[in-house]
Amino acid sequence: MTKQVLFIQGGGEAVHDEWDNKLVASLEREPGPEYEIRYPSMPNEADPNYTLWKAALKKEFASLDDAAILVGHSVGATILINVLAEEASGSAPSGIFLISAPFVGKGGWPSEDIKPISDLGARLHKRSRIYLYHGSEDDTAPFGHVDLYEKAIPQAIVRRLAGRDHQLNQDMSEVAADIRQL
Repeated sequence: MTKQVLFIQGGGEAVHDEWDNKLVASLEREPGPEYEIRYPSMPNEADPNYTLWKAALKKEFASLDDAAILVGHSVGATILINVLAEEASGSAPSGIFLISAPFVGKGGWPSEDIKPISDLGARLHKRSRIYLYHGSEDDTAPFGHVDLYEKAIPQAIVRRLAGRDHQLNQDMSEVAADIRQL
């Protein structure tokens, strides 16, 4: 049986086709042929809007199996985890993978769209495994944001990756290895 992986891109001009597509290509090579990776283009990627992306995510979620795997990069990861915490759902993704995610809330970035949720971990489905990845050389989302997520989601498994940038140097091998372990 094929396992579904939904990859949510980050935000910025041409990110879907010129940046995050490299992460998806790395991920497609790694876990094996039994994984089907979906990579939708998010609306208005140059200027991400929480409400628009939330609607797009909910549409994507509706087409997934109950135990799908959700992967988000950068602001896409931030929006993904906040939508999951905000929206009660009967289905539980088997894994939630956040890569280089900016934290919104105390100590993190401000947002006009996203309301900070201090108890993110308590609002997520108990059956979902949660993983956080952040490179020490990330010059987009500060490395300290992974610590803020770790406090907000204490059940998360954290991977601090030395020498890796915001795009994890285009290497998703750690993410793929964790996906295979689900």
